[in-house]
Amino acid sequence: MDTKQILQQFGLAGRKVDVYLAALELGGASVIDIAQKANIKRTTTYEILLDLQKDGLVSQTMDGKKRKFIGEDPEKIKKELERKEVAFSEILPMLKSIYNVKGTKPKVRFYEGIDGIKECYLDTLNYSGEILALGSEHAAKVISIDWLQGYVKDRAKKKIFLKAIVADSQLVQKEFLSKDREQMRISKTIDPKKYPFTIEINIYGHQKVFLMSPTEQMGIIIEGAEIYKTMKSMFELIWDNLPEIEIK
Repeated sequence: MDTKQILQQFGLAGRKVDVYLAALELGGASVIDIAQKANIKRTTTYEILLDLQKDGLVSQTMDGKKRKFIGEDPEKIKKELERKEVAFSEILPMLKSIYNVKGTKPKVRFYEGIDGIKECYLDTLNYSGEILALGSEHAAKVISIDWLQGYVKDRAKKKIFLKAIVADSQLVQKEFLSKDREQMRISKTIDPKKYPFTIEINIYGHQKVFLMSPTEQMGIIIEGAEIYKTMKSMFELIWDNLPEIEIK
């Protein structure tokens, strides 16, 4: 792929790329000089130069009474793309959250091993809105408390709130429940003897459900509006029937 083809991918379509390259190479030239270099009519070249100026790719200067156009440093294009990428990254979680998957078949992705499970956890940080979670101490024992605490800090830093239903234990009390407020979380507990479960479930992103088995070292992400709504309703049914937590 040559220079022109690459620049065309960044909005310099058609003759814009020829005019920009001509202005860049001449380093400050009149409309006539740029038109001759680009092999384009003067009037057309002038219109394109004004468009490029609006895009921040060309600037004007006066040399006496003569107007000249200067192609901006290519580094400026790179910085502008980086700025746009940062701006888009800021709204990406919101766009993903409102992405409508109604009418499409649910998408299912499987992940294996500890690294696969970690990837599933990290996916929950790509979306705005709260996470609904059911879990126990098994994830901390298999993945490691340090890694999970790092994940929790990143979640809190992104201001993603968590509602959790967890199987009670000394480890859960010490490492998580006692830090609910600082970690942007509200929790309720269940008796692990009466309701033993080891699989963790995260409901998030307005369309996603993440199921993880730490003992089997396997994770599944299901993307589907109806499955999400049903799992969310089931979570809320359990949540509404549990008492408020009492920190031991």
